[in-house]
Amino acid sequence: MKITAIHLYAIHLPLKDPFVISYHTYQYMPAVMVKIETDEGIIGYGEAVPDEHVTGETWEGVFHILKNTIGPVMLGQNPMEIEKIHDLMNNTIYTAPAAKAAIDIACFDIIGKKLRQPVYQLIGGRYHDEFPITHVLSIADPEKMASEAALMVEKGYGSFKMKVGTNVKDDVERIKAVRAEVGPDIAIRVDVNQGWKNSAVTLSALKQLEDYQIDWIEQPVIADDIDAMVEVKSKTTIPLMIDEGLKGPREMREIIQKRAADKVNIKLMKCGGIYPAVKLAHQAELAGMECQIGSMVESSVGSAAGFHVAFSKKIITSVELTGPLKFTKNIGDLAYEVPFIRLTDKPGLGVEVNEEILHELTIFQDAIR
Repeated sequence: MKITAIHLYAIHLPLKDPFVISYHTYQYMPAVMVKIETDEGIIGYGEAVPDEHVTGETWEGVFHILKNTIGPVMLGQNPMEIEKIHDLMNNTIYTAPAAKAAIDIACFDIIGKKLRQPVYQLIGGRYHDEFPITHVLSIADPEKMASEAALMVEKGYGSFKMKVGTNVKDDVERIKAVRAEVGPDIAIRVDVNQGWKNSAVTLSALKQLEDYQIDWIEQPVIADDIDAMVEVKSKTTIPLMIDEGLKGPREMREIIQKRAADKVNIKLMKCGGIYPAVKLAHQAELAGMECQIGSMVESSVGSAAGFHVAFSKKIITSVELTGPLKFTKNIGDLAYEVPFIRLTDKPGLGVEVNEEILHELTIFQDAIR
């Protein structure tokens, strides 16, 4: 089998509500969709959702890299030779993880369709039957976050990921308000997105949160400051998760060697796709470190890819892939059974892409032949 054409679609995914985190407010999510054609008539879809603060890429930059750098090298290659595909991409351009993830995901979609197996069967087989879905609370006033949490509890959600990271005083008030509203039995995870910057500020915040039953604090300090995570971990009883600080095997080695976190958040857009994510999960498992599969707020395509990795690995104990629930229009049909996600046994990603909606959301497009 050979890749004969790659179609690129730069799209804007419309959000129901603005998505607010410590460093940006998103009115929509920019993504680049990839459609790979083969000489056997099998088509695979992939997705890139870049973020300047996390993957080091821009939306326009990813499109350019796929069109002019990675894409041409992929023509004529066998999408089933995934190790070779990644080696070619890595030798062509340094980093560019979201761009590489789009190609990787599309190739796995093709492989699954060729073998008539869901992707999770290609990377270890199904381990989990279902995952509970965590609702993400964007940064807002304490009262608004608390009322939204209460509404979601009524819908069946049992866990929340709170976005914070503006200043400690306001963030602590947000967390206290949500905990008071939902009671002691609902899980609360706090994602700072690097907003507290350093260990001193982080420790002052955590001291005020010790009595609020926090599942874990995610990436409170600057991404590259692994030593700050080590200091925080040594001085608090609240579990820590690394997100932006984990990009690939090198960071994973340092995190493991220094025991810098209790848990790591693996994102396909940070590491380059399904294949590298599986390798990171194996690294973590060797060290006995639990993993989560997260996302950059992706459509059904990127979200399904993350779920396939999560469902195949024992060491992956939580997921945060709720992008499709945040959009007013979605290009695929990934189905949630709130408050759970259960994957089907359809081949490949198991997602049908609606080409009409894809073209409707496309801002610009191109093709490589």
